[in-house]
Amino acid sequence: MLFRPTSIAFATLLAASAGAAFAAGEPVIGLITKTETNPFFVKMKEGATEAAKARGGKLLAGAGKADGDNAGQITQMENMIGAGAKTILITPNDSKAIVPAIKKARDKGVLVIALDSPTDPADATDALFATDNYKAGVLIGQYAKVALGAKPAKIVTLDLFPGHPVGAQRHNGFLKGFGLAAPDAKSNELGKAAEVVCMADSYGDQAKGQTAMENCLQKSPEVNVVYTINEPAAAGAYNALKKAGKEKGVVIVSVDGGCQGIKDVGEGKIAATSQQYPLKMAAMGVEAGIEYAKSGKKPSGYTDTGVTLIAKTPMAGVDSKDVKTGTELCWGKK
Repeated sequence: MLFRPTSIAFATLLAASAGAAFAAGEPVIGLITKTETNPFFVKMKEGATEAAKARGGKLLAGAGKADGDNAGQITQMENMIGAGAKTILITPNDSKAIVPAIKKARDKGVLVIALDSPTDPADATDALFATDNYKAGVLIGQYAKVALGAKPAKIVTLDLFPGHPVGAQRHNGFLKGFGLAAPDAKSNELGKAAEVVCMADSYGDQAKGQTAMENCLQKSPEVNVVYTINEPAAAGAYNALKKAGKEKGVVIVSVDGGCQGIKDVGEGKIAATSQQYPLKMAAMGVEAGIEYAKSGKKPSGYTDTGVTLIAKTPMAGVDSKDVKTGTELCWGKK
């Protein structure tokens, strides 16, 4: 008996054929960020979406449920590859645990590019487009040192979480810039110094940052410098200090340079921040993916996407730009 597909089966077959043809002419690129809610990664997704649209690509976007969610990122990667992605852009939540999944993807011919955060080892991905996070830390460390003046330093550090390269690089760069003993940029261990009176993990979250700062104030109420992994954590630290009536006597420095963060610099909540450019990272990643789809050419190694110190009040001997410039450049208008 001659088999005749039902109308539903035929429609499904036709849709699948059309989808395959559509995908064949349109490079599919996956973007996997650490979270969907952090403003930094929201902006990165915007940049990738715009770049893909401009270059004739299709973007699939996903994220972990929270900082540190490695399993969620692996699931996103597998789903995107199943949907035809030949390039994966990822900001790794766990720099080591994600490596086997990346190797599996690369073995299938998928181009994998890390954005913002390297893997451990760094050469587990084909390329890295990111801020020099150690330099970002050095810049705010230098600023905080001069801003504090001759007072003995009593420093609180609100870090990311243990073992993450970005958290270590920013923290250790800050110590180096402040003139304290610090591990080099290749270390994923957080440096410690006698001047650091309290260290706490904020996970880059405002609420967690506020709680961590409140706990540090209980331990060390004499704090006069606060380093934070990012500006949401800095906002939490400021709220805790204000609640304790101590906000005017503390120098808060941070990293990101988002539009809200620059506004906080202008309002005096943050003294200085190292600005980075997620739109640029995302656009470069998408462009590399489009090029790979067209020619098979892969990027390699590390590309520095830039960092600029933004401060309301300049300090002698420390190169910085003003709040107006920071607002004009915030997160990728550079």
